Amino acid sequence: MERFLDLPCDPKQFSPLTLAFIGDAVFELFVREKLVCRGNCPVNRLHQASVKEVCCTAQAQAVERLKPLLTAEEADILRRGRNAHVGHVPKNASVAEYHAATGLEALFGYLYLCGNLQRLQVLFEALEEA
Repeated sequence: MERFLDLPCDPKQFSPLTLAFIGDAVFELFVREKLVCRGNCPVNRLHQASVKEVCCTAQAQAVERLKPLLTAEEADILRRGRNAHVGHVPKNASVAEYHAATGLEALFGYLYLCGNLQRLQVLFEALEEA
């Protein structure tokens, strides 16, 4: 198991929105690490670059690129996240984009809580190659 804390939890018992809550942070950490490792630059530039990759529109596009690579279980988690009833939609994204982004975050949250860092790396790297 590869997580920051070794606290017991069963991700299969969590709602899709709870999975998306942690998955949002996991996805952002991947993006931030990638940007920082490219080289030292002003924090404002790092922030602007990360916002472009973590926004709903970019995450919705990422979902389309990842769909062919997902296992049946992963596709189910993504679908559950996409279909979750969210309370609001940001003004800079469509409803469909927001739901797709929530699905991606739910998937990343699920894989993280399962301790499957290797699979997260594979999926994130696939996004970078596309």
